Amino acid sequence: MLPLQGVKVLEIGQNLAGPYASEILGMLGAEVVKIERPEGDDARGWGPPFHAGIACSFHAVNRNKRSVALDLRDPAGLAWLRDFMTTQDIFIQNMRPGSLEGFGLGAEALRALNPRLIYCSLHAFGAKGPLAMRPGYEPIMQAFAGMFSVNGSAEAPPARVGMQVLDLGTGVWAALGCLAALQLRGHTGAGCIVDTSLFETGLGWMAQHFAGFNESGRQPPRHRSGNPKLIVFQAFDTQDGEIVVAAANDRLFARSAMVLGHPEWGSDPRFRTNADRIAHREILLPLLEAEMLKRTSEDWSEALEAAGIPCSPIHDLAAVKAHPQTQALGIMQPMPGYALEGVALPVSFDGDRPPIRTGAPALGEANAELGAPIPARSRPA
Repeated sequence: MLPLQGVKVLEIGQNLAGPYASEILGMLGAEVVKIERPEGDDARGWGPPFHAGIACSFHAVNRNKRSVALDLRDPAGLAWLRDFMTTQDIFIQNMRPGSLEGFGLGAEALRALNPRLIYCSLHAFGAKGPLAMRPGYEPIMQAFAGMFSVNGSAEAPPARVGMQVLDLGTGVWAALGCLAALQLRGHTGAGCIVDTSLFETGLGWMAQHFAGFNESGRQPPRHRSGNPKLIVFQAFDTQDGEIVVAAANDRLFARSAMVLGHPEWGSDPRFRTNADRIAHREILLPLLEAEMLKRTSEDWSEALEAAGIPCSPIHDLAAVKAHPQTQALGIMQPMPGYALEGVALPVSFDGDRPPIRTGAPALGEANAELGAPIPARSRPA
C-alpha cells in the first residue's frame, strides 16, 4: 500500500512546477486528475524529442495521472468541475495569477464549496507583494533571485543553473506543503491554503550565500565547479578529462596531498587549515592543477578513492544511466504504455521505491470515465 492511497488530487497545472507537484503526490499513491485546456497543456508540445506524439519533458512530470480536457468557458464544463471539486482533498494550480478567480475557482470560493479542500498555488514571485501578479519562467526567476550572480566561472558572465531547479524545486515544496496540510487537517478537520513560489524556492536555495552576505555585505565570488569557501572542492583537468575532488576538511586535504606525492603540503603553514588554503589559493591551486594533469581521470579516481577522498569524473547522461550504482537503485523505471523509461520517485519506503504505475495520460482520456463534458474545441491538427 502506498502512503497516499485514497487521497484525491485535482491539478489545473501547466508546464513544470504544478504538474511536478501533483506527480509527486501521484507517485506516493494519490489519485490525480489533471484538468487541461481543450488544446492540452502547452508542455505536450515542448519538443523535440517526442515519444508517441508527446514531448518527453511532458512524460517526465505527468505520470500516474488521468487527463480531463475541459473548456472552462463552457458553463457545463465549469459546473462539472465545481461539482467534482467537492470530492477532492487537494487542489494544485500554477496558472497565470488571477486567471482562476475569474471562473470562480479562487481559494476562497472553492474552500467555501469544500471546507476540507487543501488549495495549493505555485506562484512566480509569491502570493503577496508588489510583483504577486507578475508571471515568471525559470531563467527569469533564477536571474531575479540572484542565482545567476553566484553561478558560473569567475572569468565568464553570470550563468543559469542548467536544469529547471526552481520549477522542480517549487514542485517539491508544494507537495511537502500539501502533505503538511493533510496532517494539519487530520487535527482540525479543515483544509487550508498552501502557497509557494519560484522566487521563494530560489531564496531558499541561496540561504548559505545570504548567510555570508548578511554578515559581510560582500557578493560571493563565482566558481565554475566548486565552492569559494572550501579548498579542495572543485574540478581539475587531467590527461583525459575532468574530475571533481572534494577534500573538504583539513584531514582529507592532508591525505590528498599524500596521494598527489606532496605530503609536505599537509603541514605547510600556508595550507594547514581551510582558512589558510583560502588565503593562499593563488599559490595552492596552480600546484594542485599541475599535479592533476600528470595522470588520467581513472588513475586519480582509483588513487583518491583508495585514500577515502570523495571524487568523481564528470559524467554525461549515458555514463550516469549505465553506472552500476544507478542500476542498483532501480530508479530508472519503464513507463507503462510507452517504450520509454523515466526517473522514478527519489525516495523508498521499507526498501521499496514507489513504482511508475501509469505513463503520461492522453489528452482527455478520462472525460467519459469521470462524466466530464467533451469540449467543443480541440487541439488543432
